[in-house]
Amino acid sequence: MNRNLTPNQEQKMASIEHINVTVRSPERTAAMLQAVFGWHIRWKGPSQLGGRTIHVGSDDHYVAVYTDPATAYTDAHFAKGRPLNHIGVLVDDLEATEARVLAAGLTPFNHQDYAPGRRFYFLDADGTEYEVISYA
Repeated sequence: MNRNLTPNQEQKMASIEHINVTVRSPERTAAMLQAVFGWHIRWKGPSQLGGRTIHVGSDDHYVAVYTDPATAYTDAHFAKGRPLNHIGVLVDDLEATEARVLAAGLTPFNHQDYAPGRRFYFLDADGTEYEVISYA
């Protein structure tokens, strides 16, 4: 706590409002995010940079999935770590989420229990890696 500020002046904890990732098909990725995480489409339309974007998430945060039809994407565009290593998503029920990942035709891997939680990973159709975490 900053002793020079009153409680009403304290700075609130920063949080991530959104992540913007390039995908081959925003529609396909948005549908997967809805099916796996129960999120909804908040907005969709043309991107300010050209191309199109869909914002899919909760009322508090979202993933912007973007594509530029003028770009001929190759597999190299979507190699792990270029530039994103993974997106971490916190869930209450790890098993139920894993069942939805499987139902979406995706393959969970690297299951781990660690203090203070449990996790697994999966890749979407573009090779973007998701880490699914539960502290429940």
